[in-house]
Amino acid sequence: MNTSPSRPLHYPSELQNVICTCIYSFCLQADVPSLDPLIQRDYGTPTALPSSLPGSSWPESVARRTLANLCLVNHTWYEAAKPWLWTKIEVRLPITWLSLVEEIAWDYDEETVDQVIDTTIKAAVKAAARSSRSLSVSRDHRKSLEESIFETFAIPNESISPELLSPAVSRDPSPRRLRPKSKSPARWKLIRSISDAIQNVLVQREPSVYMPTPNDPRPGRFVRHLDFNHFRTIGMRRSIDEGVHGRFVTGDRVEAILKEMPNLAVFGATEYMDGALTLPVLKELFLRGAPSRGRGRPSRGRSPVIDIRDTEEEDRERRRESRDLEAVDLTGCVSAVFVNALTEFVNTYVLPQAEAETSDNEGNANDLSGRQLRRGVRFREEPLTIPGLQRLGLRGVKSVMSRILSPFVLAFPSLTHLDLSGTRVTPDILLALGESSTVRLQSLALARCVRLTSTSFKTLLVDSQVTNELRELNLYGDATFATDLSESHLQDIITKAPCFTKGILAYLDLSSAPLTRDLLNLFRPQPKLRSLGLSHIPHIELKAISDFLKTKAPNVEILTLVSTSPELDCGLRPPTVGAQRGSARQSSVTLHTQLIRPLCTPPFSFSLTSRSPSALPPTNLRVVELSTILLAGLGAGAGAWRIIKSKGGRGWYVDTASGWVAQFGSGGGSVLRRDLEPDHPFRVEMEKLSNANGNVTSGVGWHARKMEILHGHGMLGREDGLYGAASFAHQG
Repeated sequence: MNTSPSRPLHYPSELQNVICTCIYSFCLQADVPSLDPLIQRDYGTPTALPSSLPGSSWPESVARRTLANLCLVNHTWYEAAKPWLWTKIEVRLPITWLSLVEEIAWDYDEETVDQVIDTTIKAAVKAAARSSRSLSVSRDHRKSLEESIFETFAIPNESISPELLSPAVSRDPSPRRLRPKSKSPARWKLIRSISDAIQNVLVQREPSVYMPTPNDPRPGRFVRHLDFNHFRTIGMRRSIDEGVHGRFVTGDRVEAILKEMPNLAVFGATEYMDGALTLPVLKELFLRGAPSRGRGRPSRGRSPVIDIRDTEEEDRERRRESRDLEAVDLTGCVSAVFVNALTEFVNTYVLPQAEAETSDNEGNANDLSGRQLRRGVRFREEPLTIPGLQRLGLRGVKSVMSRILSPFVLAFPSLTHLDLSGTRVTPDILLALGESSTVRLQSLALARCVRLTSTSFKTLLVDSQVTNELRELNLYGDATFATDLSESHLQDIITKAPCFTKGILAYLDLSSAPLTRDLLNLFRPQPKLRSLGLSHIPHIELKAISDFLKTKAPNVEILTLVSTSPELDCGLRPPTVGAQRGSARQSSVTLHTQLIRPLCTPPFSFSLTSRSPSALPPTNLRVVELSTILLAGLGAGAGAWRIIKSKGGRGWYVDTASGWVAQFGSGGGSVLRRDLEPDHPFRVEMEKLSNANGNVTSGVGWHARKMEILHGHGMLGREDGLYGAASFAHQG
């Protein structure tokens, strides 16, 4: 019997890459997200959609830990797993941010451009020598090949001062010091140029030699997702002066790492770092990829208004080779630095020259000559378009003026997700957006937009092709900022808008709209509707809402009724003539008798002979958002119904015995069960959230107010951190 230890298995590099790709994909959220808060504990193998328990994907921490362990196996596994560990970066703490900048950004004082070129070329020639007998035997041959590669980077000697031609004492003398035309090039672009030069030389001199891609130790080229959703400096005991003059996230640092991320596709910012969103940062974000390809050197028939500087042209060439951004979330960015930078960006690159000068004069901004010097190439014929970006979040960006917001939003012809809630969007912007021939929105949020008119809503939703395939619509309004919708226009939207007539809506919020029983009866069946917002509609009867859910939208799982219906006012509003003032107790009883019991309880059945399966409730309703006063009147709840509060001021009445759970062995994936046992893991987790009494994370809640932008899940997406607070913690 052979007792010798077994040798470790060696896999091809292609198979290792596939394995690491699958491991990373296991933690990605599903296309159909769960409506319930994510449960991070291990309750079994992820199952079919839309599953709440077990989850539809592995926790991200599990996938990252697995990839990190693979990096410790050997060098080949390290090379396969490293790109996926750097694919998604979430900045959380200042110390991790500074470490990230040090790891990705290029410190030109610590390592010069010449040193990188020298080291990379010599390492490449040494690697090529291992696969070529002539190169490995002849030292002079290797030296000649090295000099040939050096010459491809060298520029004429007349442009280099004699001082720069003298090599440092600590280095091996070379026939010529190398100087690229840029003093601060992107490292990834420099390595790519070196690789191309080496390949060209080898094709001419050694066509049979295999040359691997030069190794770049900086991981910036792997990053595709960067967000500051969890970054904050609260609790660090910093003085006001340190907070103003000693910022961690600065514009220079953000610009430095963006230059080293050519494959970045997703970027998220918050109000805690919006002071770093300077004009150079906005240029690195929005002018990469297609915008720089279309606005490079002037084509025939065009003449630039102003001559460009070399550095501008070099930056433009670098951005041409970068990937277009797909999603940008700027929720809550209101600082003066960001507003001024966005204004200058729009005036410089988006608006035609005449309009830009008019906007500058009206805004009385910086001096025209200084602005023109930074403007670079400007063409008179066509404005800037950014075709790659598909998802844009501007929720709460209330400091940006309408004349800047309009051309900025219209510069994205491929939008599918757009969140303009709480901004200064005007009817003219919606009119211009509706006239687009390329925009096809799937998710749209226009909550608390006080400048929009009823006609603008009707025109966009009924008369425009932009919203034909809309699946998520958020027109939330409250008592302070009500949605300006007339009853006639609302009727036109309900009966004529394609997204309503097709029955494809999965999320709908018409809070503060003038809904009545007659308008609810005009709805077409909505079989895909899962989350419905009907808050701040004080005069609609609860029975009308119950009948609508039962006959038109039986698959609704989440319903918001904050300050809706006179039966649920808890006696806060004056009663009508001849009626008595209600109370919290009466509102609680009415909620159960007119809504919960008719919609969430299966019909009674009794049989002595047959064991037929129990009938299902008429609807899938299991979560109801209510006002704080009514929740207090409900006390500890009734039966399996419990009160779960968010980190802010919102609260929900939740059926903890209902949820999407896996049916092991059935082969049908997850199902919506209404009779979970008291010790079922999902019910136990919901009970814990109820007992926490609001001491929960920012990601706990239902019926989001903010659109999920970064992953593309829209209004049904799950978020935590600062984005989660905007989604679930606050009413507005």
